[in-house]
Amino acid sequence: MQATTVLVEGESDRMAVETLAVRLGHDLAAERVTVAPMGGATSIVRFLARYGPDVAGHRLLGLCDVRESRGIARALGRAGIGSGPLAELGFHVCDADLEDELIRCLGVDGFPGVIAAQGELASFRILQHQPSQRDRPITAQLRRFFGGRSGNKIRYAPLLVDALPTGHAPHSDVVGAQSPPRTQTGQMCPPDQPPSHAFPRHFAAPPNEALWGLSVRLLPLLTSIIELAGN
Repeated sequence: MQATTVLVEGESDRMAVETLAVRLGHDLAAERVTVAPMGGATSIVRFLARYGPDVAGHRLLGLCDVRESRGIARALGRAGIGSGPLAELGFHVCDADLEDELIRCLGVDGFPGVIAAQGELASFRILQHQPSQRDRPITAQLRRFFGGRSGNKIRYAPLLVDALPTGHAPHSDVVGAQSPPRTQTGQMCPPDQPPSHAFPRHFAAPPNEALWGLSVRLLPLLTSIIELAGN
């Protein structure tokens, strides 16, 4: 079985992806898949030297923030991996980052319980009333809360994935067909523009609606991981 390394920007990304993989029913260790945090997208050149195309019997995939996508694309081209759309090279783009994806998927009504369970709801309410924050949308306040204290992003990433509520996902022959269409880099298509690709038919929809929303963005990555790790 071919080994696979998935490059992500930070430790919180690693924990979120691994938690999501478990919720989708995958054992990454058994499938010889490692999720490797780079400590920032600017470190990709060093990681490409370690895991890139010159390493025999090894597959490289990745996940990055949209603001880093151009730099990632340039580094992949220089390393000889390719110069096409990032999704075709096995690298998938979060808009704007993985925390933002989690905030949108869980919804603002789902956050108080997660934060309260950590004993930090009062702290978040104080942040909301700060002069620099009180007029900002709650999504921006949540991003500030998760990113403003050392260790918060790492601690909350798996908690937010685990907090996605149970329910019933849409069903279709093409996974994602009932979700907003996306371009190959994971961006939303305009309403009059058809998606440039569909997700594989054999990949079952996750069994809840909020997890569905997040996995629409990460399914291409996880699907690639499972397929390539098994080859």
